[in-house]
Formats: sequence, C-alpha cells, structure tokens
Amino acid sequence: MTAVALLDRVRARLALDQSVPSRTEVAALVREETGGLLGDDDVLLAVREAVDELAGAGPLEPLLREPGVTDVLVNGPDEVWIDRGAGLTRAPVRFADDDAVRRLAVRLAGLAGRRLDDAAPWVDVGLPDGTRLHAVLPPVSGSGTCLSLRVLRRCSHSLDDLGALGTLPGESGDLLRALVARRRAFLVTGGTGSGKTTLLSALLGEADPADRIVLCEDAAELTPAHPHVVRLLTRPPNVEGVGQVRLRDLVRQALRMRPDRLVVGEVRGAEVTDLLAALNTGHDGGCGTLHANRPSEVPARLEALGVAAGLGRAAVHSQAAAALDVVVHLRRTPAGRRVDEIGVVRRVGELVAVEPGWRSDGGPCPGGERLGELLAGKRGPEW
Repeated sequence: MTAVALLDRVRARLALDQSVPSRTEVAALVREETGGLLGDDDVLLAVREAVDELAGAGPLEPLLREPGVTDVLVNGPDEVWIDRGAGLTRAPVRFADDDAVRRLAVRLAGLAGRRLDDAAPWVDVGLPDGTRLHAVLPPVSGSGTCLSLRVLRRCSHSLDDLGALGTLPGESGDLLRALVARRRAFLVTGGTGSGKTTLLSALLGEADPADRIVLCEDAAELTPAHPHVVRLLTRPPNVEGVGQVRLRDLVRQALRMRPDRLVVGEVRGAEVTDLLAALNTGHDGGCGTLHANRPSEVPARLEALGVAAGLGRAAVHSQAAAALDVVVHLRRTPAGRRVDEIGVVRRVGELVAVEPGWRSDGGPCPGGERLGELLAGKRGPEW
C-alpha cells in the first residue's frame, strides 16, 4: 500500500466523524489499515506521516520540530518562510494550492476550538501544544490564505546561560541581578523576537526563593527556575462568543492571590492600568514585557495603552512615575540578542521619560547616578 493510498483510506474513515481527530486516533487508524503488512519501522514512518498530515501541521510539521525555529510563516502555497532567530529565510516547502493552505488553517483553528470561515475570516489563538496560530482568509488577505505560527520554546535559561550566549554585555549582568535583589519594578522592552520573555524568565529565576510569583500570560511562555510560581492564562471566547478571560481579568485576580511579585507576560492592552495601579499599592518587584523600539518610546507606549483603556494622559504618566523604576531594553542584532540599554524612569514636569543609565555602546548615560542609587537601595526624592 502506498503512502498516498494509506492517507486516503485514513482520511475517508475520519470523514465519518465530525470531531477533530487526535494524534492517538490517527495513529490507531494507520495501524488498523496497515493490517500487519508493514514492518515496525515502516509502520512508525506511516504513523508519523499520517499524524503530520491529518492531526499535525501537515508539511509545516517538520519545520515546527526543527530546533531553533521560532516562526513559520505562509504567505501562499509556494511561499513559506521560517525564522531561526537570525531573520527570515525561505523554506523548501510547497502546498498543492491555496485550498490546501486553507484546509490546514481551518483544521488548526478547530484544534483550538475556534472557527475559521468566510463569516470569521481570521483567528488568533494558542494551539494545544502552545504554538501560537494566526490565520487570515481571502478576500481579507488579498494574496491568499496567510498562516503564521509562533513556536513556543519552553527552555529556561539562567542569567549565567544568557551571559555565556553574549546577551549580557559588560556589567549588565551584575546590574540586572541587583535590579531583582532590590525589588525594583521594571519592564523588559524590545522588538519582536528580541528575547524579552527569555530574559524576564531568567530574571525571575534570580528572585528570592521565598517569594510567591504570580504570572499572568496569554500563553505559557515564562519558565522561571523558581520554586513558587503560580500561572494564570487567558482564554479566548468559545464558538458562541462567550467565556473569554482577558489579561486584565487575570491581573485583577492575581492581586487577590497574595503575590510577592506580580508579572504580566506582555503588556499590550487595558491591563496596563491594573498593572500600574498594582505596582502603586505595595507590590514591589513587579515586572512585565512591552513592545518598544527604543527605551525613550516606552512612556508614549504606556500612554497610548492607558488612554485607550480610559485613563487620562496625566494619570497614566503619574501612575507610571510612581510605579516603575527601570526599563531593560533588548536589541536583536546579526550577532544575536543582547541587552542594549538599562534606563531609569524619571519625571519631566507632569510627564515621565526614560533616561539612559547604562548603555552597551558606552554612550552618554545621564541617568547613571540615579540607576546606581536605585540599585543600591535608595529611593530618593521624586524626579
């Protein structure tokens, strides 16, 4: 029996069941269909191929399993790209046509309990294995079905590991350890794929073992090497459009769970108001990540998120000035990801600004003295 014929027979049997098949169910059907005609090695190969095609990510599955791959992007049936951490490269993978891409996108959405069709032409959801799926169907996507898969690599690096990888140039490692030890509130910032989550996990691993860390995340990405971690995860609405749990809801629940450190995996919406409020009510050492191209842009990002959530501009800046101490900025370079700047948050009239306290390029650091005071345990007067 050829592989194509075997897949056709398994697919025909699965067509009788309206539910999304599991990997175990596909494997069992393959074994039944082979009927002992194949050797053990051939059966294992047939099972893997069938599972990839019918319950996995099809031709994309080998790419997702490849070590180091962080993103798999499909722009069309003959245009697949992957990112191994150093930028996008073309992958030698092709689909038969756009219908094949669409079928894969619809099936993956179904695995997460979401619909993807003409009435709901896009989806953004986490798959059962933690991979993040985003898909857009035509005609919203003018070039055909677009599929984006962000691979969740739950590997925990310590600060020593990151130092060996070149992520912590100069004295940045010592400064970051002092930042955690002094329980300063901070944000880890940077662009997409700059290593914000990896660094935040490593920093949380430096926290006092007696601390109770409560994580609020969209997906289980943070993996701190710490003995007391409580994880709260968001949930999308079901097919009826109900049951959604937002990040803002998690932050509010976390405040009632006696956190020593409140952590928001990624601040990108209305939860910014609850996080800033929490950091102003005695929850020292709170932290999170935020998308920003430069540390100097952080106040504007916080302002945009806070105003959209209903806070006035002055209130956002006032809360940020009282809540945040430091911004740790990462930059992605051809040589790898590295800490580029450690900035201090200070007042400028009624607004706040982020002033460089340490820079990897040795440039001017007007906030250097203030950073030293913060990491030495001195609060000092309001700036």
